[in-house]
Amino acid sequence: MKRLTLLRHAKSSWGDPGQRDFDRPLNARGRDAAPVMGAFMAKNDLVPDLVFCSTAARTRETLALLLPRLRAEPMVEFRDDFYLADPSVMMSAVRQADARAKHILIIAHNPGLEMLAMRLCDPERSDIGALARIAEKYPTAAIASFAGPDAWADFGKGAAALDLFATPKEVAGVT
Repeated sequence: MKRLTLLRHAKSSWGDPGQRDFDRPLNARGRDAAPVMGAFMAKNDLVPDLVFCSTAARTRETLALLLPRLRAEPMVEFRDDFYLADPSVMMSAVRQADARAKHILIIAHNPGLEMLAMRLCDPERSDIGALARIAEKYPTAAIASFAGPDAWADFGKGAAALDLFATPKEVAGVT
């Protein structure tokens, strides 16, 4: 079985109104949340072997703060096409992923990430409470994790089971 985890980048700064959206860094809350989510992922055996990360400043910074807490060195692929990407772009990358990878982490942006999460779910096999929470709001630094088919090429065909949705607010204090 393969696992796909979706992480929305941590909270970014709007402090410089002239700055391009692509270049916005994390704010203090985001810099606090990313390592918390990394520790949570490590504690819950959600350590990926492959990471697809948007090239935007806030996603790269989220990844940099997350990795030390994972205590692992996954392969990382920075993807220009994941910046504000449509779910189909992210799903295409997953379907073409190396078969040896057992767990992929995507670090990207809304609304595409939230839309992807909703499209992946098989409601009959998923945690309905988690699914409802995603539909309500997918906050910054939140993760959704899906157990899916045995082949990446089969992901995204409604066969994935959402079994975890967590936000930094819920897991704060995890170290």
